[in-house]
Amino acid sequence: MTDTPQVLLQHHLKKLRLPTFNSEYDKQARQCAAENKDHVHYLLRLCELELIERERRMIERRIKDAKFPATKSLDSFDFKVIASLNKTLTMELARCAFVDRRENVIALGPSGTGKTHVALGLGLAACQRGQKVRFTTAAALVHELIEAADERRLQRLQKLLVSQDLLIIDELGFVPLSKTGAELLFEVISQRYERGSIVITSNLPFDEWTEVFGSERLTGAILDRLTHHVHILEMNGESFRLRESRKAQI
Repeated sequence: MTDTPQVLLQHHLKKLRLPTFNSEYDKQARQCAAENKDHVHYLLRLCELELIERERRMIERRIKDAKFPATKSLDSFDFKVIASLNKTLTMELARCAFVDRRENVIALGPSGTGKTHVALGLGLAACQRGQKVRFTTAAALVHELIEAADERRLQRLQKLLVSQDLLIIDELGFVPLSKTGAELLFEVISQRYERGSIVITSNLPFDEWTEVFGSERLTGAILDRLTHHVHILEMNGESFRLRESRKAQI
């Protein structure tokens, strides 16, 4: 019988979805008693612990929903290797105010210079600030859009893409797009114009994007929307992978 209040308390805390309260209430009660803290301090500690744990779980969900191929932060990026990259601007972007302002980021440079790493770092920072992020490659996104159109669920997918605070489109320029694919990608970019931020990485300078979209007119319309409110990161340098391969051979 003496265990009944504890059993009921655990039941109620589970119903109220307060798992940290449930796991910590006894430990914190003993700790507060030892420190001569009153009931208000005791409840405050439990509330703080519950909020911290909820924030951690929320970030984990955001990261999972973003579908990152890997979790990378800008803390692990070697800015010294890519001298052309503006470190001050990049770290300022990691504060994610550009997402709040619905501005875009375009990282340009040859393959292997860390464009994807930077994009992942910005995406992770946005997740940590409670923003909704979606990561994809240009080829995968176009394939998903075409498939959705064939299955008559294109509007649902477009609505999902527009609802993201930050959409990251990686590797634009590696694969030329079909006419239908280019038009569908334009629709996504157009729908997000001044409604949500986009981060794009590309191995091609702007004057070669026509090779990807197949039309000067369409390319111009896409660039007009993307570059209206944009931060451009120049990432010219030697490939990280090539450099590591050379080191391994020495």
